Amino acid sequence: MGRLALPLLVVLTTRVLLIANPASRRGARLIGRVVEAVNKTGAVIEVARTERSGHAAEIAAARAEQFDVVLTLGGDGTAMEVAGALAWRDTPIGVLPGGTGNLLARALGVPMRVEKAVPALLGGTRRRIDLGVVKGHRFAVAAGVGIDAAMVEETPAWLKRRLGVLAYTLIATRAALRAVLRRQFFLARIEVGGEVIERRAAAVLFANFGAILEDRIAFGPEIAVDDGVLDCCIFSPTSLRDAMRIMWRVTRRDFRPDASILYRKGTRFRIETDPVLPVQADGELLGPTPAEVGVEPLAVQLLIPRR
Repeated sequence: MGRLALPLLVVLTTRVLLIANPASRRGARLIGRVVEAVNKTGAVIEVARTERSGHAAEIAAARAEQFDVVLTLGGDGTAMEVAGALAWRDTPIGVLPGGTGNLLARALGVPMRVEKAVPALLGGTRRRIDLGVVKGHRFAVAAGVGIDAAMVEETPAWLKRRLGVLAYTLIATRAALRAVLRRQFFLARIEVGGEVIERRAAAVLFANFGAILEDRIAFGPEIAVDDGVLDCCIFSPTSLRDAMRIMWRVTRRDFRPDASILYRKGTRFRIETDPVLPVQADGELLGPTPAEVGVEPLAVQLLIPRR
């Protein structure tokens, strides 16, 4: 009798490209820990360090196809450079927390310790999500003007290094109180789907994710990352009482009708403000209003920890 033919066992090793920003709040000191965590999963890893703004996008565009997974280590800016470069491609992206706010990692439910984040992502699921676009810049979580942009603009680097995401919270609280107590509102004119909305506001957000900071703050009702639309959230307090009510509602997911809050869904918006204000997207300042805001449905594939 001839020999029994045995099936050939092929073991495929996951190839991981880590794009790390050493200049981010925690990026430089976490690289070694990420490499160790990846090795423990049995995957192989190569590290590419960014050297300047825009370098993460260049690395991703040039090298991603050689790997099964791309991990980012840095702030939201690094993650969004890579996401923008790999939009409409099949290489999945895993976002590791290495910056100050880590808004995208938190919104995705990624653990804040890289030793837990790495296996959670590599053993997680894949999901395509929408991306927003404003001033030629892609964003994942939200873009906006008003209090959120003031928070980004006014938070000093030393405070971010010392306190992390708490620094943003403190500055945002100060900006909100200042806007209400000094009545520093702005006139927002928003065009969407043939409708023109004009309101005095303290903040206008174009949200892709419905909540941030481990779901502690919810922007509005029925906001989904894969529905092909963005949600415009206009916050218009006229008094400290209004502001406190809005804060209570967004932290309690209370989306009942409120005269100080207006929601609109759409695929394309135009916003003008008086006075002219800076626009932020995922924590990056992009320039002044006016601005066109749009959506790219299911543009990027992300790794998501299993629930």
